[in-house]
Amino acid sequence: MSASLQKTESEGLPSRTPSVGAELMSFLLVGGAAAAGYAALSVLMIGLRTGIADWIVSAGCYALFIIPVYLAHRRFSFRSDTPHAVALPRYVAVQMSAVCLAVLFSYVCYSVLNLTPALAAIVVVGLTSGVNFVVLRFWAFARRG
Repeated sequence: MSASLQKTESEGLPSRTPSVGAELMSFLLVGGAAAAGYAALSVLMIGLRTGIADWIVSAGCYALFIIPVYLAHRRFSFRSDTPHAVALPRYVAVQMSAVCLAVLFSYVCYSVLNLTPALAAIVVVGLTSGVNFVVLRFWAFARRG
């Protein structure tokens, strides 16, 4: 057995690279599950009326999902063997950039295009997620070799 195949099997990573469609489907499933989990946790925590501002509680709930979602994307969406020391900082940078993109896309949708809130939200989520997928696939979780 080749050394690279043994390494892949020993790490528990599939030896076959997934198709872009499979990566995208997994990306959407992981992201959708994380969004639902974040929304549920955020509603629950804000409902406790801790005295902490709702926006801070919500941001804290979002932050709690960064590492688990990173691990799920690394393992399931992109099946990456990129070392954590490289992929995690890149993942965090992508997430920080995504917030900036969401602000930009929101401004364009609401202030320039005057879209309805529902349509604007769909456009913002779609564009931001699309950019995230591409940047994560080709940079944060890029395959070596």
